[in-house]
Amino acid sequence: MRIRALVSLGPAPGSVSLNCDPALAAVLRGRYAAITPGYHLNKRHWNTVTLDGSVPDEEVLELVDHSYDLVLAGLTRTQRNKLIT
Repeated sequence: MRIRALVSLGPAPGSVSLNCDPALAAVLRGRYAAITPGYHLNKRHWNTVTLDGSVPDEEVLELVDHSYDLVLAGLTRTQRNKLIT
């Protein structure tokens, strides 16, 4: 099983943890205070995004897509074909 995102169900503002390329993860952490190393996850490959509005929605959606692409790339051809068809 591959995980693409973990969503906090706690009180507002909430957060989402996303798989991320390590180089991009470091850049994003420097750009946004609301993006931190993954909470209780591999700090190199995961970012936790606090959903307080300081990271533009479009950027968050791009990060979700990026996380999905990373997971998809890690699947076998057979697993990818099952998802696509």
